Amino acid sequence: MHAILIHGLGRTPVSMLLLARRLRAHGITTHLFGYSAAFEGWDACVARLRGFIATRTHGERFIAVGHSLGCVLTRAVLPTLAHAPELGVFLAPPSTASSLAIKLSRRWLFRVLTGEMGQLLASRDFMDALPVPDIPLRVYAGTKGPRGKWMPFGDEPNDGVVSVKEVQLESIPVQLLPTIHTLIMNSRQVAADIGAALTQ
Repeated sequence: MHAILIHGLGRTPVSMLLLARRLRAHGITTHLFGYSAAFEGWDACVARLRGFIATRTHGERFIAVGHSLGCVLTRAVLPTLAHAPELGVFLAPPSTASSLAIKLSRRWLFRVLTGEMGQLLASRDFMDALPVPDIPLRVYAGTKGPRGKWMPFGDEPNDGVVSVKEVQLESIPVQLLPTIHTLIMNSRQVAADIGAALTQ
């Protein structure tokens, strides 16, 4: 079994190393996909991800694990694959245009650092048009973001970057984890759940 791990916006494959190590302990061969939102266009990145999956899995069984923007890339590439993954694992996925991305998209520094991909995250039309995966899916959301009257999400449960409501994807259940956005992939429960799901 292979696992394709796709990091989030502003991160690198290094952010997925601990999860990769834990998955290897379950006998899963891991492959880390890297990209730079600042220097790579959306279509080119999706095409490269498609090729990456094909050359790493060789038509063998695999799962796709995405964090944040990595989940958005996964949703875009799935319909183009010759062989679908047996499982999709979405860690803090923005399932709609996130309120934080919309606010930040107006700032020049955000535009420079995140390029086209950052702007697409803030586009309701783009996010709403993404296909909903038709594969078994596990969705996780963090709940340790700041809450309160003056916080960005008010009293809504959130991970500091997206709210639980922004993670929800149609009728797919969301597993809540006591963590923040940038660390959700390091939750032991994520690796344990993947290992258990693949042995059922």
